[in-house]
Order: sequence, then C-alpha cells, then structure tokens
Amino acid sequence: MGYCSGRCTLIFICGMQLACVLERQIFDFLGYQWAPILANFVHIIIVILGLFGTIQYRPRYITGYAVWLVLWATWNVFVICFYLEAGDLSKETDLILTFNISMHRSWWMENGPGCTVTSVTPAPDWAPEDHRYITVSGCLLEYQYIEVAHSSLQLLLALAGFVYACYVVKCITEEEDSFDFIGGFDSYGYQGPQKTSHLQLQPMYM
Repeated sequence: MGYCSGRCTLIFICGMQLACVLERQIFDFLGYQWAPILANFVHIIIVILGLFGTIQYRPRYITGYAVWLVLWATWNVFVICFYLEAGDLSKETDLILTFNISMHRSWWMENGPGCTVTSVTPAPDWAPEDHRYITVSGCLLEYQYIEVAHSSLQLLLALAGFVYACYVVKCITEEEDSFDFIGGFDSYGYQGPQKTSHLQLQPMYM
C-alpha cells in the first residue's frame, strides 16, 4: 500500500514539475533567457523519462531522474543567488543567463504586476541601436522576486521528487530481491512437456 502511495505521489510530482517548467519556459522564451531555456528543455526531457520509469517500473530511469534533480536543484539555487545578487553576482551587469549575446532581462522586468514602462530619449551612447532604453516604475512586485519565487517552487518540487524517487527505487529493488529469493517461476518446479515414444518393442522368435 505504501509503495503504491509513494509511486502515485511521484507521478503527481512529475506532473507538477512538467506544468511548472512549461510555464516557466514560456516566459524565459519571451525574455530571451537562453541559459534557462536550455536548462528547462533538458529538465522537461528527463522528467518525462522519470515519469515513464515510474509508470513502467524501470528503476534505472527513476535513478537517472533522481540524479538530475540534484543538478536541477543546484541550478535553481544559482538562479536564486543571481537575482538576489549574492556574492559578486549582479543581475544588472552580468549577462550570464543570455550567454552574453544580448542585453535582455527577465520578461517580468517590464511586464510585472503594476509595472509602468517609460521610454527614455535620447538613449545613452552605450545603448545598442536595436534596444530601447527604458525606466520601469510602480511595480507591485519586483521582477527579481518573481524569478526567485519560480526557482524556489522548482527547488521544492525537486527536493520532493528526489525523496520519493529514492523511495520508489528502494521499493522496486526490494520487490525484485524478494522475487529472486523465492526463485521466481523456478520455485514451482515447472518442466516442459516431454516427448514420449509410442513405438512398442515386440519380442522376436527365431
């Protein structure tokens, strides 16, 4: 009963991860955040594999999913530190999330709740010609806190998924070991049908 409950919970967690990361992927695409887009894409693939392994009782798939969740949690901790400007990180000057190929920021920077965007003219000399120079004001919630909330949710789901993935792998392994212990089908002493000869030998009289 506990194994079935843990397996169903892991399926639910995988579904939640897929729904949340797809929503996050949309907004990362809108903000041209290439590093998160790539990480989200890999995460989607591995969560699908983990979901498949859970449904089909494949411990190797679930183990790979659990290992990836450790890396995924590490990535989300980095994103949280980046937006909170921990250490030497700076969300204003570092272009890590766009691979330094554009000056785009999070989509939520201009489109957050209550945000008012004002174009500044003339633009500074250092501003690229194909970019607008703007000021954002009146936001009810700053964009970095929205990004931190997204990463925190992914972090919590990753921790829950890791715990239940380990539990399900443990249950599957124990079930296989107990099956091997009783000998599987060999314990029934099954033997295939043997061929019998219908030829009868008759005595010969000389």
